[in-house]
Amino acid sequence: MNSQNFLSIKGLKMLFPIDGGLFGKPVSFVHAVDGVDFEVDKGETLGVVGESGCGKTTLGRCILRLIEPTAGSVTFEGKPVLHLADEELRKLRRDMQIIFQDPYSSLNPRKTVRHIVGEAFTIHNLLTQKERKERIAELLSLVGLLPEHAGRYPHEFSGGQRQRICVARALALNPKLIIADEPVSALDVSIQAQILNLLVNLQKQFDLTYIFISHDLSVVRHLCDRVAVMYLGKVVELAYARKLYQNSRHPYTKALLSSVPVADPLHKKSRIVLGGDVPSPIDPPEGCALHPRCPYANKICKDETPSLQELSSGHLVACHFPLKGGNDEN
Repeated sequence: MNSQNFLSIKGLKMLFPIDGGLFGKPVSFVHAVDGVDFEVDKGETLGVVGESGCGKTTLGRCILRLIEPTAGSVTFEGKPVLHLADEELRKLRRDMQIIFQDPYSSLNPRKTVRHIVGEAFTIHNLLTQKERKERIAELLSLVGLLPEHAGRYPHEFSGGQRQRICVARALALNPKLIIADEPVSALDVSIQAQILNLLVNLQKQFDLTYIFISHDLSVVRHLCDRVAVMYLGKVVELAYARKLYQNSRHPYTKALLSSVPVADPLHKKSRIVLGGDVPSPIDPPEGCALHPRCPYANKICKDETPSLQELSSGHLVACHFPLKGGNDEN
């Protein structure tokens, strides 16, 4: 990692209360994000993968303070994001943007594209009316749409075109960090490739930094520089993409990667199936969260929660008994 971290996450937690007690007191908590640590360098793409419900989307929203985390710290270019006053946070949002998962629900159907993309200029009181019109036309051209599309409404566009509008909205204020929350999962496969290529080209053009949240392991492999694997609110493995896919060291990562289909009918691939169900985030297991399902679990796994340990350069694993690895070069 660089000595000056672009983005640093430490001990981030998000517990959602379950009300129902006396006087509305919470009777329990959903451990959506449970002590996450990682750092992101400027210009890189960090992938965040895991099963549905593991806390990926909640993590992304906590980083941007779209929801207030329960504990932990988020430092962006030296600024403590979770401790900023409202006005300071509003200014910081110019540098941190998000692309939401569903282009059908993240665009206001009653607003034109001109209003949707240009709303950021109104909020931050930037540019004259003429400059806004020119900037909106420029943004639409950047994402492969026509300037005359600015007067249309979201329902007049296809899913892929709507997601392009979402990308244009995220780019409006020239951000440094974009969190892409499963930006292609709601799109057809052919359209997915177009949006992914667009994101890659924009990153090269504007030196963007991405946190790319996805459950599509094949997409993450080709798009991301490093990958963080989440299970039940925790990061269990973090490594360079090629290293993770070729030489994963955590049992959960190994099982997750074995589920990726191979487009070769002659290739025999052994599937690793973990026993049991994913434990409830309301009552996560003591010790290692995977131990009820892990074939390598021992007594220490039930008693102690493993911390992320660096097994080799840039390869961190949270496991008491990490799997044996081969060549650990990048």
